[in-house]
Amino acid sequence: MKIYLDNAATTKMSKTAMEAMLPYMDMVYGNPSSLHSAGQEAAEALSKARQRIADCIGALPDEIIFTSGGSEADNQAIISAAYMGRQRGRKHIISTAFEHHAVLHTLRKLEQEGFEITLLDVHENGIISPEQVQEAIRDDTCLVTVMYANNEIGTIQPIGEIGQICRIKDVLFHTDAVQAAGYLPIHVGAQNVDMLSLSAHKFHGPKGIGILYAKRGTALTPLIEGGAQERGRRAGTENIPAIMGMAAALEEACAYREDHAGRLRALRDRLIAGLAQIPHGILNGDAVNRLPGNVSFCFEGIEGESLLLLLDDRGICASSGSACTSGALDPSHVLLAIGRVHDIAHGSLRLTLSEENTEKDMDDTIEAVKEVVAYLRSISPIWRELVNGKKKFVIK
Repeated sequence: MKIYLDNAATTKMSKTAMEAMLPYMDMVYGNPSSLHSAGQEAAEALSKARQRIADCIGALPDEIIFTSGGSEADNQAIISAAYMGRQRGRKHIISTAFEHHAVLHTLRKLEQEGFEITLLDVHENGIISPEQVQEAIRDDTCLVTVMYANNEIGTIQPIGEIGQICRIKDVLFHTDAVQAAGYLPIHVGAQNVDMLSLSAHKFHGPKGIGILYAKRGTALTPLIEGGAQERGRRAGTENIPAIMGMAAALEEACAYREDHAGRLRALRDRLIAGLAQIPHGILNGDAVNRLPGNVSFCFEGIEGESLLLLLDDRGICASSGSACTSGALDPSHVLLAIGRVHDIAHGSLRLTLSEENTEKDMDDTIEAVKEVVAYLRSISPIWRELVNGKKKFVIK
């Protein structure tokens, strides 16, 4: 039986989400833009789902825009804020060096259009400070975009304090909360968030559906042109079944958030304690201020891809970092951002838990990782050079 520990890449869809979707693939299948009764039945469901989702994050229903996922939401939020800023003569954007590539690649595109991008350095613990943001804001800053929780090392950023600084400075604040939803509290008003991105498949909803929250008065630039769906902000017939599944999954995740988070923290800390016994290994990111189910380690003298393949042979599904960059040869930009050198960053392992995992899963995983790391080191010429003193250990 497999032990699935790659929930940051995607979660298993919940029965609640699947059951919520079924009626809208069979009985209520009208186009919500149609005026006939079948269409209006679908439109009513869409409206109710928008309200339910808004309630989960402290928003208003007309502030919820349905997207294909977190990447599209990130793109639209950042591009919209940039173009709004340009109209006011503001072309400076602040972010961090370890954002998801949906953010970083969008910023790179804007840089080619003449925008100036400041990427804040990340401390070794994987956290930026509100003071860094405050010091970086200029008169021409139009946007600050900082993720709520990092997708690779799980560290949690002080978005409430950052949002307050941005509000005082009259700068739009966007947060990629894709990894946070269902695990951390979200209230866009209390946290002074102007735009926020979510993706359903990260909290046991269906793939291919997400949310962009945009505060009233935020002028969004459509990425998809066509019909007038989503109040003209995102063309294309809404995916009603997926939206209903997402609404149900988010409600369930928020309702049980504290209970699940407490249980996951206990499992996470058990796993961290076990893996910390492996010599010349190091936890990536702060040990406490991290997502309840995220464990990220680097082990010296091994290559992460081999580690993953051998763990998979033992029935353990894990990753070395973001699933979006799994084919890349370069080490994780997140690990480089927190100061890991290239050789160490190549030996990374990310284990991300769900409510279905057990203490036995943790214990079995600890033993498997210990055995696989020992085996890989036994056949590694680099490890022999380290042990023989020809090279110095980086991780003490």
